[in-house]
Amino acid sequence: MSRIKEFNLPDLGEGLTEGEILAWLVKVGDDIELNQPIVEVETAKAAVEIPAKWAGRVQAIFHPEGSTVEVGVPIIAIDTDPGAGPIEESTTAAPASALPAPSAASLAAVQVAPAEGMVEPGLIGGAAPGGRTAVLVGYGPRNAPAKRRPRKGDAPAPAQAAAPVAPAPVAPAPVVPAPAPAVNGNGRVSGPVLAKPPVRKLAKDLGIDLATLTGSGPLGSITREDVQRAASAAPAAAEPRTVAAPAASAASFGADREQRIPVKGVRKLTAENMARSAFTAPHVTEFLTVDVTRAMKALDRLRDRREWRDVRVSPLLLVAKAVLLAVKRHPMVNSTWAGDEIVVKEYVNLGIAAATERGLIVPNIKDAGRLSLRELADAMTDLVQTAKSGKTSPADMSGGTLTITNVGVFGVDTGTPILPPGESAILAFGAVREQPWVHKGKVKPRLVTTLGLSFDHRIIDGELGSKFLRDIGDFLADPEAALLAWT
Repeated sequence: MSRIKEFNLPDLGEGLTEGEILAWLVKVGDDIELNQPIVEVETAKAAVEIPAKWAGRVQAIFHPEGSTVEVGVPIIAIDTDPGAGPIEESTTAAPASALPAPSAASLAAVQVAPAEGMVEPGLIGGAAPGGRTAVLVGYGPRNAPAKRRPRKGDAPAPAQAAAPVAPAPVAPAPVVPAPAPAVNGNGRVSGPVLAKPPVRKLAKDLGIDLATLTGSGPLGSITREDVQRAASAAPAAAEPRTVAAPAASAASFGADREQRIPVKGVRKLTAENMARSAFTAPHVTEFLTVDVTRAMKALDRLRDRREWRDVRVSPLLLVAKAVLLAVKRHPMVNSTWAGDEIVVKEYVNLGIAAATERGLIVPNIKDAGRLSLRELADAMTDLVQTAKSGKTSPADMSGGTLTITNVGVFGVDTGTPILPPGESAILAFGAVREQPWVHKGKVKPRLVTTLGLSFDHRIIDGELGSKFLRDIGDFLADPEAALLAWT
């Protein structure tokens, strides 16, 4: 059995064919653990960290940061038994600096990770609470057997007969005595730390060094409780670390005083989707200005309730609730044009457009119509935080049926949003401003916003679109009365 295993770039979901390597989290010679994140890859939909399928030592990295790699191509080689002694030259991966393509002999020795097997519960591929399968964010369980890439020509001769050109001898590096093992404050000898990826992320967010902890889990692994206990014991260290954004480099202009920026990743996908939608679905946009003073007062009362004090409550929450209730009254709005038929959907996967450093993304809350207001608030908070951290998975951005874009956060009154492909309506929520408004026969300062609804005129005619927008406005004008009247 070969101890050198090459890990192919996996299909991260939704039929993606390639990904860009953003950052290697390990280097050649590093000892790694099972499920330890080893590389961050950006696809057209998301940036995800890919964990190691085997524990061992990194032998080679085949592609540098910034390179685009096709799905199924080997990206790293791992020695799964580094304590077994030197590796035969024929099976040793090339050094990372050379960045060669994997050889036919090494491909023949590749052993694909089993699709099924006993895995510790909670780890990648293992059983998780609720009977689902724990998978990497953006993966999804895969039942089909893995396939090797087809080899060109006949089957390669044995490695011994390949007679490769011997590389030039390299002077051995000077032997440096290994330092004495460091011992942390708990008396634990430093070394590989056993911890699951979610625990590592929690520790990173809280600024806790896992090497300083003594694990209470199986085989001495560090658990979430260990991290939280350490964070509570050291309040100063428990503050989330702020990762400074890289300073924007000065624009590099050529002699023609122009700069050319490659279009790739999220920007490329967004451009393709917007162009396809704009020239496929006939767009119509309607506007409605609404006095939302009562709705803002209702939010204040909600925040004051004891059970809501730890919940993020924003005007967008009420807009989302208004949209979901209006969909129940006008189901045709939540539909898709499918050529010779219109597909009306009972479920609502509510998309929330989010501007991130990587570009515009539209993750969605699955089956949002079945959620209570509290559950909807929690789901929206998780969605926004995940998007801002750049960890939104492709699955979270797929299957949307209706979208809200909150342009008000930029101080904009409203807009004419373009439909996400496959959806028939999108609502723009503008800034809430204090404006003079006629209220009970007198001009008074009131909190006012403007809504903009774009819809597919093949599905939604003017009457349906107007009624749908009017109902959203009625709810925002007086949420309590609308709830009593509609439910």
